Amino acid sequence: MTRGVITVPMDIPVKEVAYLMVNQHVSGIAVIDHTGEIVGVISEMDMLKTVNDESLLDGPVESIMNYYVQSVKPTTSLKVAAEMMMKHGFHRLIVLSEPGVGASNRPIGILSASDIIKTISQVY
Repeated sequence: MTRGVITVPMDIPVKEVAYLMVNQHVSGIAVIDHTGEIVGVISEMDMLKTVNDESLLDGPVESIMNYYVQSVKPTTSLKVAAEMMMKHGFHRLIVLSEPGVGASNRPIGILSASDIIKTISQVY
């Protein structure tokens, strides 16, 4: 997984998130509430919604983000994660801290399809 996941608050303007995505070279960012818990994900595909309605760029990211967060635990195997991605067509899974280990449901990383491919290339 990639540690140091980029997070943004729900009320940040969409155009600021677009700027972050471009400058950080990422295709998805975790959206958190005021307590630090994950509430959604904003992806490049979500950003495409602004093409038909430019007024969305000044609105909060929560207006276009995906509230459905597909997540895994840090202990989830790559096989299980890859199966989840293939089954649901996801390109990334948010890695959340586990209950009882500090603050739970906090994004601690992102596992992308690219991360899995990199691991495969190193093993074989």
